Amino acid sequence: MYAISLGDDGAELRPLEPWHAEQFLAHLDRGREFIGQHIAFGANVKDAESARALIRSYAEKRAADSGSLHGLWLDGTLVGGVLFRTFDAEGGTCEVGCWLEPGASGRGLVTRAMRVLIDWAIHVRGIRRVEWVASSENEASLNVARRLGMQRDGVLREAGSYRGRRQDLEVWSVLAGEWGTGV
Repeated sequence: MYAISLGDDGAELRPLEPWHAEQFLAHLDRGREFIGQHIAFGANVKDAESARALIRSYAEKRAADSGSLHGLWLDGTLVGGVLFRTFDAEGGTCEVGCWLEPGASGRGLVTRAMRVLIDWAIHVRGIRRVEWVASSENEASLNVARRLGMQRDGVLREAGSYRGRRQDLEVWSVLAGEWGTGV
């Protein structure tokens, strides 16, 4: 499959596939507390089989052209990922997301990988609107949306529930005509 270099620091974007289950589990175990601060991604992954099942669910989304999962590797170690949470080529919209373990944060990995995904979605698949949804408390995630040139569409007040607390969700987006124009 592919391995796309994200710079000269050993960072790569690769597909995350069921045979990566053990690596994925080890990665989640290293970053579980950090990742879980704002999102539940991977919270139910407790062993290799549940890791494989989560990855397989995204492989099925990829086959149905409705989503996909991509890993971020740094010097050969899985440290995070980016995804199309939803993907609707016919409707021209998708929602992207990310997660990262703490040792890999602050390097711009998510921003660089997301540029690859968004470029592909817009320029290859004809997506017109790319959305980013994050808790208002997740400043790191909101900063990625800003670095990508996304615009804040609004705040969905108390629209989410996480760890027994209501949370505001911010919706950010970039339109195809804005992508790469510095808007």
